[in-house]
Amino acid sequence: MTDYRHGLLIGKFYPPHQGHHDLIRQIARQCDEVTVLAMKSAAETIPLTDRMAWLRAEHPDVRIAGIPCDAPLDVTDDQVWAAQVAAMRAGLRAAGASQPVDAVYCGDSYGPELARRFGAVSVPVERTPLSATAVRRDLAGRWQDLAPATRAGLATRVVVLGAESTGTTTIAQALADHYAARGGEWANTRCVPEYGREYTELNWAAQPDRALDEITWDADDFDTVAIEQTRREQAAARSGSPLLICDTDAFATAIWERRYLGAAARPAQPWTEVPPRAVYLLTDHIGVPWHDDGLREGDLTIRAAMTDWFADELTRAGHSWVLLTGPLQQRLNLAIRTVDPLLALAMRFGEPMHGPGFEPTPDQQPRSRFHQPTR
Repeated sequence: MTDYRHGLLIGKFYPPHQGHHDLIRQIARQCDEVTVLAMKSAAETIPLTDRMAWLRAEHPDVRIAGIPCDAPLDVTDDQVWAAQVAAMRAGLRAAGASQPVDAVYCGDSYGPELARRFGAVSVPVERTPLSATAVRRDLAGRWQDLAPATRAGLATRVVVLGAESTGTTTIAQALADHYAARGGEWANTRCVPEYGREYTELNWAAQPDRALDEITWDADDFDTVAIEQTRREQAAARSGSPLLICDTDAFATAIWERRYLGAAARPAQPWTEVPPRAVYLLTDHIGVPWHDDGLREGDLTIRAAMTDWFADELTRAGHSWVLLTGPLQQRLNLAIRTVDPLLALAMRFGEPMHGPGFEPTPDQQPRSRFHQPTR
């Protein structure tokens, strides 16, 4: 037996965190139907679609709605109230909510007025120490306040790629070690290994009577490699630090398909649409001696060609990339000089707009407990 037919929680969820998730689960236990409405203003730098996706990842059985709204914030102005509530109602309709809201959950003094405008009961919500404002001000320090899907979405991703024997694995691991040395939450900085190498060993083991350069490859092999590479990347992003280093990715798999299948290589596949990257670091073949570790079958000619292929395809796809040249330490130094400002940028968020009479919404001062009102 639930207390309400349709409960409503409105906030910015900028970003959503464990306090929000705890509250939504409690509301779901009290209501037959729950709508969580995320509202975004132009000043905020996390896309609305991302916030909604992160909420859905934790609450697949709850209706998650969202709407951009740049109406002023002023709880003393009836016109502002009308504009805000009109947007809220439109967001509910767009999400398919047909049943009237009969409970509005809010922890601020304007909660009763918000509920009145919905013709609903006001359910006061207690404050807890968790805060989206605190997360925005110290993302790394509050990293564990975020659910796995949100961590994956906010992680800064750096991909190291290049032709065979150009030091991609060495650079990727050294870069991860550099940032892990910061300690704290950074100690969990991951380096996602190249699955294609592991798959090559499996493929070779399945064809024991052939030399490495006689192994047959087909399109299905590259589908398998690309999909598994992204799956492992996503798993690492959900459980790692605010920075994720990848030793190649699914986008690069398309270049390797070209390398092995030649004219039979396919146009871009769906798996080349990878999660957002801060930057690609392309390891140059020049100045790196060829080293055959037993799983390499290329030569200096194909290495040079592939460096150009990577550069051209990254450019064509609109990705940011930086060529790493020179000795190993110089390459690593340039990688760090590239990543540091990008990481700092990813840690900054646009400040939400405030206005006269404004108090923090359930987003700025989240709650995980609420008082049951007298009905």
